[in-house]
Amino acid sequence: MAAPYIQEEHEIFRESLRKFLEKEAYPNYEQWEEDGIIPREFWRKMGEQGFLCPDIEEKYGGSGVDWGFAVVINEELERVGSGLVGIGLHNDIVVPYITAYGTEEQKKRWLPKCTTGETITAIAMTEPGAGSDLAGIKTTAKLEGDHYIVNGEKTFITNGIHSDLIIVACKTDPNAEPRHKGVSLLAIERDTPGFSRGRKLKKVGLHCQDTAELIFEDCKVPKENLIGEEGKGFLYLMEKLQQERLVVAIAAQVAAEEMLKLTLEYVKNRQAFGKQISRFQNTQFKIAEMATDIEMGRAFLDNLIAEHMEGKDVVTKVSMAKWKLTDNARRIAAECMQLHGGYGYMEEYEIARRFRDIPVASIYAGTNEIMKSIIAKNMGL
Repeated sequence: MAAPYIQEEHEIFRESLRKFLEKEAYPNYEQWEEDGIIPREFWRKMGEQGFLCPDIEEKYGGSGVDWGFAVVINEELERVGSGLVGIGLHNDIVVPYITAYGTEEQKKRWLPKCTTGETITAIAMTEPGAGSDLAGIKTTAKLEGDHYIVNGEKTFITNGIHSDLIIVACKTDPNAEPRHKGVSLLAIERDTPGFSRGRKLKKVGLHCQDTAELIFEDCKVPKENLIGEEGKGFLYLMEKLQQERLVVAIAAQVAAEEMLKLTLEYVKNRQAFGKQISRFQNTQFKIAEMATDIEMGRAFLDNLIAEHMEGKDVVTKVSMAKWKLTDNARRIAAECMQLHGGYGYMEEYEIARRFRDIPVASIYAGTNEIMKSIIAKNMGL
C-alpha cells in the first residue's frame, strides 16, 4: 500500500529521479567510494534536474512542492548508497535553517545557488570536546563593530570539504545561564578570512562522503550573517533536529529494505549441501524475522512522515523512529552478512559496504541513547 503522503506526482518524480541516478550515480558510485568524495559535477547535475531543495519557494529557485518530494529523494539516494547522505543534509537539514530563520536578504543571497548545486551547505555543531551536549560547545563568536570574530574548531562535519556555506553553532555569550541561551548560529562562507579546513577524516564507512574538521582562527564574519536572533541558536537547533532525525530514520529504513532484497537474491541462488540456502529453516526464520521488522518499521515511518508534513508535534515519535530504525538496520546488516557467508565479507558484494555504512546512523543526529532519554522525558519519567 502506498504511503499516505505519496500521490501520482510523487511517483512520476521518483521515476524521473531513478532514471537520472541509473545514468549518473549507480555506474560511478564505486569510483566515488575509492576517490573518497562525490564530484561537485554530480551536485550540479542534481540541481539542473530539480533534485536539490525542491520544497523551496519558486522565487528563490525551488519548485515550491511539499516535503513528500524530499522523502522520495532521500529514499532513492539511499538505494544507491549511504555515502550520498550529504545531499539530504543539504536539502533537508541545513537549507531549512535559512528558509525558516533567515532574513529576506539572506534568502535572496544564498537560496538560489543552493538549488542549482553551485553552493553546497554544511552545519557545524560537533566539536572535539562536545557532541550530544550542544550547550557545551566552546567555539566563540564575539561581536566587534560590524563583524563577529569566531574562534574554535568543529569536527565530523558532513560536506566538510565541499561546503561553500556553513551554519556554525557558536557561543555569542559564553557566560550565559543557562548555558544554552548563549548559543547563536552564524553562516560562514567559503572564503571568509580566518576559516580553514583541517583533515578530510577517514571513516569506517561512508567513504565517498566528505567529512572534515573545520578551523576558525579570528575568523571575521559579517554581522549580517547571523541566522535569526542572537542567543536563540540552541532553540533553532532543537526545532530543526526533528527533521534531521527523521531523515536519518528514512535512510535507515531504506538501507534495511535494500539489504534484505540483496540477501533474498543471494540465498535463493547460493547452494549448500545440495540445495538452495533459502530452503534451510534457519535461513527462512532469519528472513521472516527481518521482513517482519522491516514491514513494521515502514508502517510506523510512513505514518510519522505524514504527521510531520501536517505540522504535528512528533518529537517523541521521531526519537522512537530514529533509534529503533537505525538499531534495526544495524542488526539486519549483521544478519544479512552472516547469510552471505564468506562472500558477505568480500568488498565486491554490496552487503559488505552496507555493513560498514550503517552503524554511524545510531550515533549522528543525536545518539540513540539521547533518543531514549527524550522518549522517557516526554513520557513524564
